[in-house]
Formats: sequence, C-alpha cells, structure tokens
Amino acid sequence: MIVLINPNSTVSMTEAMLRTARETVPTAAFEGWTSHDGPPAIQGREDGEVATPPLLDLVARASDAGACAIIIACFDDTALAQARKLAACPVIGIGQAAYHMAAMAAERFSVVTTLPVSVPILEENIFAYGLGGQLGRVRASNVPVLHLEAAADATERVLAEIIAADREDGVRAVVLGCGGMVDIARHAKGRTRARLIDGVRAAALIASGL
Repeated sequence: MIVLINPNSTVSMTEAMLRTARETVPTAAFEGWTSHDGPPAIQGREDGEVATPPLLDLVARASDAGACAIIIACFDDTALAQARKLAACPVIGIGQAAYHMAAMAAERFSVVTTLPVSVPILEENIFAYGLGGQLGRVRASNVPVLHLEAAADATERVLAEIIAADREDGVRAVVLGCGGMVDIARHAKGRTRARLIDGVRAAALIASGL
C-alpha cells in the first residue's frame, strides 16, 4: 500500500491526484488520504506551518498501518524532513520527485507554480536538493490553487506561463509546480516543445519503484 496524503483539506484535489497516481502505475495499490484539519490550500509558508501538525499525524498513522511508501502530495514538500523521521517507510514529496525527474530529463528546467508567495519556498527546496545549478527559473502563473479546478481561464493562464518558460528560460523541461496541475499536461500537446513533469506522476513512479 502506497499512501498519498494531501496536506490540505480539499477532497476533490486528493481525488484528482489519487486518480493520476493510479493511472500512472496501475499495478500499485494507492490510497488517498485528505488532511481534513489542514487549510483548504497551501499557498506560502504560513499555510505550510498550519498544515504540518495534522499532516504528521496522518504520516504516523500511515506508517503504523504498514504503508510501504508515503507520498506528501503538496508541491512545497510540506514537513517532508519531519515526516521521514516519523515513518518506517520511504516518504516522497511530489516537489522533490518532480525536480529530480526533470533534472534527469533535461540539462535545465523551469518550474511554473501558482502564486508568487510560493516561489521562495520552491527555490529554497530546489537548492537544498542540490539541483540549483539546473534551475532556469521558478515562475508564478498568478492562479490560486483552488482556482485550478474552478476558474475557466486557469488552464490557459498556466499554459501561457509554460510557453513563456519554453521561449525565454533556455530549458527543455518545465515542472508543473502544484499538485492541482495534474490535468494541465493533456491541454499542452502541440503548444510547447518542453517536456512537462508532473510531481504526482513522478512520485507515483518513484514510490512504486521503492
């Protein structure tokens, strides 16, 4: 059993990420857990701090239940280091998984995320993982997390930023910098030369391999 934990309380996002993980690795047994005591979305450091205690409770429960791997399904890799100390199994953040896959897929990569408040956290994580030398730029699409599902123009605004990264950043891969962007790649066919890397798919592949 691989447990995918959404640190925010939006169930529809958990369901979309769980569906994506199952489609990516149909032979693996995934469960999707929602942190109902977390904030509706994690946008910036303060939201991550609020999300941490209930998230760690779920990590401990998943470990005690015999999970063979746990996926932290927030692109900020919320409380990832703390979760790894708690769990008896590998714990994978979708951000870290995506960055490493992008680093293997291309010499340089950029990231397209939601709001500017998320940019410093993602940059810090990328450098902490030792991949700063391959980073083009972390770009904000100015689309709030919850608007990815609800706003009619959200996909186009994210795609516009992906296309700009392809044209301006000198990169061959673009990381989709939010767990709520799992459906973006299918809308991008023929519109960018860059390889798009989704963190949920990357984490599902790595978790099943481990």
